[in-house]
Amino acid sequence: MTLTSSLSTVVAEVVAARSGAVFGLMGNGNAYVVGHLTAAGVPYTRMRHEAGTVAAAHAYHLASGRTATATTTYGAGFTNALTALAEARLARVPLVLVAGEGPSTGLRWWDVDQETLAAGLDVAVVRVRPGAVAASVHEAYDLAEWDRTPVVLSIPYDLATAPAEAGTPPAARPTATPPAPTDEQVAAVAAALRGAQRPLLLLGRGAHLAGAGELLREVGDRVGALFATSATAVGLPGSPWDLGIAGGFSTPAGWELITAADVVLAVGISLNSFQDQGGRLLAGAQEVVQVDLGPVATHAAVTRYVRADAAALATALLDVLEDGAPAGSWRERAPHAAGDLRADLTALPELAEDGRLDPRHVARRLDELLPPERTLVPDGGQFIGWMPQHARIADPTGLLLVGTAFQAIGLGSAAAVGAARALPDRTTVLVTGDGGGQMALADLVTFVAEARSGVVVVFNDAAYGAELHQYGVKGVDRTGMLLEEVDFAALGQALGAQGNRVTRLADLEVLADWVGAGASGVLVLDVAVSRAVVADFIARH
Repeated sequence: MTLTSSLSTVVAEVVAARSGAVFGLMGNGNAYVVGHLTAAGVPYTRMRHEAGTVAAAHAYHLASGRTATATTTYGAGFTNALTALAEARLARVPLVLVAGEGPSTGLRWWDVDQETLAAGLDVAVVRVRPGAVAASVHEAYDLAEWDRTPVVLSIPYDLATAPAEAGTPPAARPTATPPAPTDEQVAAVAAALRGAQRPLLLLGRGAHLAGAGELLREVGDRVGALFATSATAVGLPGSPWDLGIAGGFSTPAGWELITAADVVLAVGISLNSFQDQGGRLLAGAQEVVQVDLGPVATHAAVTRYVRADAAALATALLDVLEDGAPAGSWRERAPHAAGDLRADLTALPELAEDGRLDPRHVARRLDELLPPERTLVPDGGQFIGWMPQHARIADPTGLLLVGTAFQAIGLGSAAAVGAARALPDRTTVLVTGDGGGQMALADLVTFVAEARSGVVVVFNDAAYGAELHQYGVKGVDRTGMLLEEVDFAALGQALGAQGNRVTRLADLEVLADWVGAGASGVLVLDVAVSRAVVADFIARH
């Protein structure tokens, strides 16, 4: 028997055809598949932790729109990937995890029931069928893309080298036609927008996926509306009247305008609790129209729900709305909305009361020094909002969040690997804290090895800052919240990157030098920031 006719060979051939990129870590359960992929020259990134395989595939999709593949072995390799798999499921990101599993004859004493574990995360498992190998693999990718979900493609250990027939690929599933709004719904939404004194279009990832950004911008222009977005759709309208991100990452001036709206048209946005900020986001609105593909509205403040495709609704609205914004529109009454709404930092000292840098100054200076063609990839933590609030982000691929759906930290380094693979001509900027940064050291190795142009910014406060400001202030003992100071500059140097410690804003000039020299390789900036500055998304709660 030759490996060219094995089950793993056929799996690898279909993976190569269906996947934009493969991120993997080899073990007993996937060795043959990985071997066939690499021997065939398929783009393959060697990750250092199994969670990183899924997180990188997740970020690759966000950056490119293409489906990526993760691959791990069975057992501990599979369980290590579960946190990232849960994140991808909650974030509704299509990817396929090719994983080994126990033998088809039954689990050994060291095996675990991986299908049950996946079911606990609401993740489907497709087991490769020896008589229809290609069909099995295509089924996994089709399911991932149709339902916008991660899918596990499972290969029983004893079948990996078994002779196998490719079988006939499944027939293409007919493309579903997105639901269109009724004439009555369009008329009602148009009337609400015309009658509004302060109309706001609140746009989310669903609007981005529908390709509706330009259409919705024109809708807003015709009624004199302002715009705001979710973090996953930042920059979507491409309008000077965009107030930025709505919710925890809003600038104070943007938040004031967003919450002043009297009619809100929310398109393709979940209106989740982070956006809602304790019920304050939509509290002042008299009418809230939500447009999405789900069966029902997702927020109690919604007064009218329209189940429709975002682009279809926008097109229909443009057919009934008159050209030109009405006289005396909100834009005319609030011209400052088209200006720079970022906080004025001129009165803030560079150093906080503890002698460490104010992170807001750091974020603003980074915005000035980083190359304009860049992708920000924040990990999770108290620092997560500094760059979205203080850095200019041109479009939804300029800010990739992997971890926020499941409230996970430590996925940032791997996500940066996926972003760098998807957008290699940009500078990938990994933004992390010292806590999550230490958790993610395994794939910081990968990022330094793989990124053509990368910057690692560590907001280092020697603590779990979010816990300090949420629980330490309530009297919870802080011992478990504090960390020993880690020298990430030295870590970066040990891994082959350039590493620099930043204790004053002037130290950031090393970034200007790096950009001037071609922005090649990876630069690690270990920034000593204050614990005393509380993030807005925490302070608002």
